[in-house]
Amino acid sequence: MRLNKYIAAAGICSRRKADELIAAGNVKLNGAVVRQMGIVVEDGDRVTVNGKLIEPAQSKVYVVLNKPLGYITTMEDDKGRATVAELVDDIPERLFPVGRLDYNTTGLLIMTNDGQLTYSLTHPKHEVWKTYVATVAGVLSDQKIAKLRKGVDIGGFVTSPARVKVIKQMPRHAVVEIQIHEGKNRQVRKMFSAVGNKVQTLERTAIGDVRLGRLMSGHYRKLTKEEIEYLKSL
Repeated sequence: MRLNKYIAAAGICSRRKADELIAAGNVKLNGAVVRQMGIVVEDGDRVTVNGKLIEPAQSKVYVVLNKPLGYITTMEDDKGRATVAELVDDIPERLFPVGRLDYNTTGLLIMTNDGQLTYSLTHPKHEVWKTYVATVAGVLSDQKIAKLRKGVDIGGFVTSPARVKVIKQMPRHAVVEIQIHEGKNRQVRKMFSAVGNKVQTLERTAIGDVRLGRLMSGHYRKLTKEEIEYLKSL
């Protein structure tokens, strides 16, 4: 198995990121630093990444987690904050989040040890639509909705056209569904801020056709065979 695929199969990262680790000298094969792309790992070889021995995952695991407030989307945290890893620690395989949800955002987070799928779902060229439900302060006027649908400047980056639908407009706030296919840091919050509406709550409810449904906060479920095949087809 090619070295970058071996690293991805261990759930460490995508193949492209594995190539970066190899080029940076962070990978050793049988105790020796390897920088050569395309090298093949044979049975019995020992591969370490950043000094840690790795092995290809024996089976691929795919779950949907309903991320609660107050959890960060990392596997460990040097500040002692709660991480999403703690919510799937009863799964023997080491899973990694596909993309991120910020500390104050809840909802659907896919976790897997399939590095290739992670790469595919997070690469901008694939334009996977993500659905959010936001509660925003103030009135979301037709003019503001039109701006969001066209694309707004969120600080040196103009977003692609979004799909926006107001679910309920109250005197002091609005509940709105927004769909985007990009994944800039805190993008949805910055988009609403750009039109003058501060996000009060934000939940991701779907990635493509994979939906959160009635999954309870802090709980996870395994993806169905059909959902896995769908995600791979993207």
